[in-house]
Amino acid sequence: LFDGIYPFYPQQRKAAGFNISTTIVIVVFLTLACSFLLIIPGIRGRARLYWTLRVLLSLFVGVVIVVVQFTGDWETGWVQANTSYKSFSHAVVSADIGLHIGLSGVNVTLKGNPVNQINETINYNEHFSWSFDADYDHNYNQGLEKGLPSPILYVAEKFTSQSPCAVHRQYCISGHYASATLWVAFCTWIISNILFSMPALVYGGYMLLITGAFTIFSLLSFSTVRNSPMCLIQIGTATLHVAYGVSFWLTLVIGLLCFVAAITIVALHHLNLDLLKTFFDLREDKAEEYQEMAEVYVNPHFVNKEL
Repeated sequence: LFDGIYPFYPQQRKAAGFNISTTIVIVVFLTLACSFLLIIPGIRGRARLYWTLRVLLSLFVGVVIVVVQFTGDWETGWVQANTSYKSFSHAVVSADIGLHIGLSGVNVTLKGNPVNQINETINYNEHFSWSFDADYDHNYNQGLEKGLPSPILYVAEKFTSQSPCAVHRQYCISGHYASATLWVAFCTWIISNILFSMPALVYGGYMLLITGAFTIFSLLSFSTVRNSPMCLIQIGTATLHVAYGVSFWLTLVIGLLCFVAAITIVALHHLNLDLLKTFFDLREDKAEEYQEMAEVYVNPHFVNKEL
């Protein structure tokens, strides 16, 4: 005790409203999109629609591949329960407890229902990282020293390396490989855009196909965590269950979108090249292509000269 007060935060804690890395990535891609929209009026005819569709879809694929690296909702779960709030206290609060699992760690959310209870504001969002440059157990011990609420420490303890649940190693390895394959997918996405601009359309389609493949590989890597049975997270009389979150399903949509776009491009290259060139604004004007010269000027000196 410190002057009769339990060792807790000296100031009111506030839940994180956004992720800084995610915000930076979104702002960068929005800047690129806005820059393109400024020059779109200079493109004439139907090509304007084709350019808009290609660029916005490409930017959407790129931003999703990067953003899901930093999000924390690959797996999510929520439960409402009546639970103890602090250690060495009999106070019970009604709260919503959330678990958000990402590629680099977990976020545990505790929000009172209502927020103001027992003369305190109950609204927490704590992150525990297992990335290469972080030590999850050390982060958990820091949470103990700070005096985090009991529900947060209870949920976070399930993912420590010493926990009987034994899911820490599986989540670390799966998250690291999923992140690595997504970065490879981002590199192949850049190469595909370069090939489309050269233009080498069929090779750009092949590279987009590889982008979709590595995106799906990341999902397969992360889904291997289901091979390890998850311990029951019992909070009061309620049980917290997790399921695949928004980032997982959004990554799946991007992978399938890359597959569909790549197969369409490769098929059009072999079946209807003119249509593909029209979509990429590469088809030459037929009148100019087959235009015949109206007059020919010949130098008599070269005509009479023996070759």
